[in-house]
Amino acid sequence: MNEEQLEQYWQAYLATLPNATSSAEIYDASQFGDRSDLADKLGNLILKGVKTATCSALWEWEAEGSELPKVGLKTIVLDGNDNPLCIIETIEVVIRAFNEVDTQFAYEEGEDDRSLESWKEGHWKYFWRVLPKIAKKPTPEMLLVCERFRVVYK
Repeated sequence: MNEEQLEQYWQAYLATLPNATSSAEIYDASQFGDRSDLADKLGNLILKGVKTATCSALWEWEAEGSELPKVGLKTIVLDGNDNPLCIIETIEVVIRAFNEVDTQFAYEEGEDDRSLESWKEGHWKYFWRVLPKIAKKPTPEMLLVCERFRVVYK
């Protein structure tokens, strides 16, 4: 990830705001998914306004020692080559079990046919790819960090 490129992108975003905003505001930068092709696919869904939600296992946050996202967090969404695609703002964060994700959230994730069934199938496979790397196995009761967001700059 090119820090200079990210900072330039962030400054371009700040320049669009009507009121002077502190350039010291904290932001994150990350890819969606665990592979570059998935980062490209999910990033494009965000750009199109199809994907307005995401989730990750709480265990991943704990293993990284990372602070959970908060409402108002800005994130520069990166493509599979770590190039900025857009900036999103977190508008909701809810912790819920995998088996408690509802049809509305699955739809807002914007993937596949947007049904709860395809969401469960796709995310179950995803969690089986990523969780063993931190010595965890997916369970229906595992807690997820479920975020809703909106695009604020592209």
